[in-house]
Amino acid sequence: MEMETVGMRDRDGQSRPASDGPAGPPGAAGLSHPSHLSGGRELAPGIVVLSTAVALISLGVGGLLLVASLTGRAAGPWVSPEALSPGLLGAAMAGTAPALLTVGRAGTWEEARTLVWPLAVVLTGLFAVSLLNAGQLRIATGGPLFLALFSLGWVATLALLAVAAVVCLTLQYRRPPGVRPAPVAPLPGWSKPLLAVLGAGWFGVGTGLLVAPEFWGALVPWQVSRADAQGLGVWAVALGVGVLGSLAEDDLARIRPALLAVPVVAVAFGVLLAVRASAVDWGSGAALCLVGLVAGLLVTGVSGRLLWSRRG
Repeated sequence: MEMETVGMRDRDGQSRPASDGPAGPPGAAGLSHPSHLSGGRELAPGIVVLSTAVALISLGVGGLLLVASLTGRAAGPWVSPEALSPGLLGAAMAGTAPALLTVGRAGTWEEARTLVWPLAVVLTGLFAVSLLNAGQLRIATGGPLFLALFSLGWVATLALLAVAAVVCLTLQYRRPPGVRPAPVAPLPGWSKPLLAVLGAGWFGVGTGLLVAPEFWGALVPWQVSRADAQGLGVWAVALGVGVLGSLAEDDLARIRPALLAVPVVAVAFGVLLAVRASAVDWGSGAALCLVGLVAGLLVTGVSGRLLWSRRG
């Protein structure tokens, strides 16, 4: 049998070059899909499972707290003098759930950590707040059976998830670090001072509510209990960690899950504050600061998504 060394003959007897595979578009060789970073630390499966589980739970529990607050009912795990505080906790939970469901699509740990670290802060922080304010829990104060059982389930679920978060993060950092991915789409210079102010604002307010809930809780423009103040403080710290973490990453490709979370949370906050506007002292400086911080989240998320879409 005659063999061709440089090509193959077609039916007309003409020689054509040999090929190793199907032809692709010109210039496609060597290019990777822009949705994933090259290099970096491999994402542990436990992080994906934890994020998915928390997202599904948050959709149900957060949605319940949010809807109850919109109708004027304080259905939180502890006694609250105003329905707005547990509603804001529910809005934050439900608002971050869609972003948590996308963690499994991340290619590396660097693409997920700006969302996972705030998640760990929320799980461990809310569990600690629930224990510190055990006397205010519905299971301790009594009341409707549903709320008492909800309070008990809240503490038990947070205990499991907080332990799981610590274990998953430990296993994640035991994986080889790999090569630090090169930035794909660095943040524009004008955005960095604004992100620093926004992140420091959320982190500072949250730290104050956690450390000195009596003092800082009195500045909240609606009635709050000690547990309310510290619970809101946990979420404020988590939002600050997420924003400051995005600033440290300095890459739109690495913060895409966080960019999905913050505008949804901001919109949920805005809707709840608008519906429960009568409970808020809008003439106070704290109310104006809150409006600025929530608007900052919305602008950050929307502008970040627009910048990334243009880059793509």
